[in-house]
Amino acid sequence: MAGQLSSSLLLAVPLAPLAGSAIAGLLGTKFLGNVVGRKVSHTATILGVAIALVISVMTLMAVLDGATFNQDIYTWMQVGTIKLAVGFQIDALSAMMMCVVTSVSLMVHIYTIGYMAEDDGYNRFFSYISLFTFAMLMLVMSNNFLQLFFGWEAVGLVSYLLIGFWYTRPTAIFANMKAFLVNRVGDFGFILGIGLLLAASGTMHYGETFAQAEKLVGMTVPGIGWPLLTAACICLFIGAMGKSAQFPLHVWLPDSMEGPTPISALIHAATMVTAGIFMVARMSPLFELSDGALSFVIVIGAITALFMGFLGIIQNDIKRVVAYSTLSQLGYMTVALGASAYSVAVFHLMTHAFFKALLFLGAGSVIIGMHHDQDMRNMGGLRKYMPITWITSLLGSLALIGTPFFAGFYSKDSIIEAVHASNIPGAHFAYFAVLAGVFVTAFYSFRMYFLVFHGEERFGKAHAHDHHDHHAHDAHAHDKHGHGIEDPLAGHDSEPQHEEDHGHHGLAPGQKPHESPWVVTLPLVLLAIPSVIIGFLAIGPMLHGDFFKGVITVGENHPAMEVLREEFHGAVGMATHGLTSAPFWLALAGVVLAYYCYMVNPRVPAWFYNKFKFLHTLLDNKYYMDKFNQAVFAGGARAVGTGLWQAGDRALIDGLLVNGSAKLVGWFSLMTRTFQTGYIYHYAFVMIVGIMATLVYFFPFWR
Repeated sequence: MAGQLSSSLLLAVPLAPLAGSAIAGLLGTKFLGNVVGRKVSHTATILGVAIALVISVMTLMAVLDGATFNQDIYTWMQVGTIKLAVGFQIDALSAMMMCVVTSVSLMVHIYTIGYMAEDDGYNRFFSYISLFTFAMLMLVMSNNFLQLFFGWEAVGLVSYLLIGFWYTRPTAIFANMKAFLVNRVGDFGFILGIGLLLAASGTMHYGETFAQAEKLVGMTVPGIGWPLLTAACICLFIGAMGKSAQFPLHVWLPDSMEGPTPISALIHAATMVTAGIFMVARMSPLFELSDGALSFVIVIGAITALFMGFLGIIQNDIKRVVAYSTLSQLGYMTVALGASAYSVAVFHLMTHAFFKALLFLGAGSVIIGMHHDQDMRNMGGLRKYMPITWITSLLGSLALIGTPFFAGFYSKDSIIEAVHASNIPGAHFAYFAVLAGVFVTAFYSFRMYFLVFHGEERFGKAHAHDHHDHHAHDAHAHDKHGHGIEDPLAGHDSEPQHEEDHGHHGLAPGQKPHESPWVVTLPLVLLAIPSVIIGFLAIGPMLHGDFFKGVITVGENHPAMEVLREEFHGAVGMATHGLTSAPFWLALAGVVLAYYCYMVNPRVPAWFYNKFKFLHTLLDNKYYMDKFNQAVFAGGARAVGTGLWQAGDRALIDGLLVNGSAKLVGWFSLMTRTFQTGYIYHYAFVMIVGIMATLVYFFPFWR
């Protein structure tokens, strides 16, 4: 494959997971009578993803040797001069994304064997995650907007199915409907952006659209007069705000933790939520020509990076802490996009995929060991019971906070430096946000780490914070009952979080946690390796080499990447210099403060709570975004719907058209019935009157 890429082999990348999904979903469920069992289902799906991974790695190696591919595979239809086709554009960006998607997906598939072993929907779950892998691969491999939109909507649909996987729970149904509706808001902007570009350029292909970028700069939106390119880029980014959970369209992602933990790792760490980041990087030739769009991007990213991180501080649910961490890190990637450092954003996307998938799967391993209790206040001291989960989670946390020599350090530090060097309006606020976010990330990450793996063993007791009722007890209830940890900073989850319906959640008195089986711990170990080394290995070629040459466009008027190249003196030099930089000391301060608050002096959170209760209330209510959406958008929709039902349906359609026409017919029938007497002279009289009326009408006497 070094010389050229085969279309048949590339086609096998998305089709192999699709075939596995079909086997598990059709033959392994009631749909066709459970023809195959669990072993065949997970073998078929894992084999499909493994084939996709092998071909993806071969493709990446060929791309590194100079091979590219940009062809249509199948023409769906031709509408005038517009060609609608399925095609692949394989270059450094798409090949790297193919490897990330398939490698993380393979780890999740293996992990799922152990995690979902007791679930009745085992085969259905494997079918869903394999189908999701197919949809994501179609998205990242596309060479045109039509296929991009197909993959975009397909990952949204499958995420809806996965978030609501346990469909008997009201909370799961609420969460997947919320994700579906919020993403529709973003997708409306996304399709508007595609429509604007199609109307202006007359093509759906990326390359043909990019070739007309200079012409698009001088165009305006008809009837409005706005710069067309700026409007189109902002509309496209609104789609990314939905998929990549940017403020204010972020509200769906924390609630999506209602789904099983493997999909949290697959969808909400490595793949679906990064689709928006990938899309903007792919559209860099367009975004580079609009500083207005870049400014919008960098400000939205900065708000998300900082303010979503604050929410992670008060979470009790172990998965929700990681979920808010994902929101914050997505904000970092978006800030890099806005700073015109697209390659840095994609680099952080890659490193984040590994260490965040590791943290999600580590959280799932803890949940297994705790018999499906997710409340961190019921944990503590798990280090000696779950050594593999402990060490891999520690490595993931160190990567997340940007510890020098770990993967997250190279990408996160590059983002901070790129924003500092950026001249995009809003970059100063963004620099403050990402710098402050370093401290916040370190604090909530190691708050979780210390509460789960160190300190007093709080499990196997009659917990005040029963996992079935978060509303019945406040943060002080633990202290009153003599169990748990006194942490007034902890908030109250809006809905009970249950990982599985096994009747009992949490360890019984006297019961001890246990390490997870090898099918769970093996993916943790395999993900921990790139979480440590991938940044060190990849920073040179990806950011300062020719890896993205000809793929990502950066204008000469945006100096961030040039400044990074001038200051880069090798991966080792960057890490050693990082030990003296502000981000390192901020991260260290966050870790030390978390240790002091939760291991040395737990009275500090209580003092903070008493002094800043209003701030705690604000964070506990998630800035009242959910309540605002419920009151304004959901309430407004209900009001409009009720008005349309009352005025349109009941009054106009039922009242006037349906019932009104029936009453009119009835009244006319009642009037005509009076002439149906049965007497001949009455009928003769009516006939004479009718003849006279006809004569008068057609032959009026006044003529």
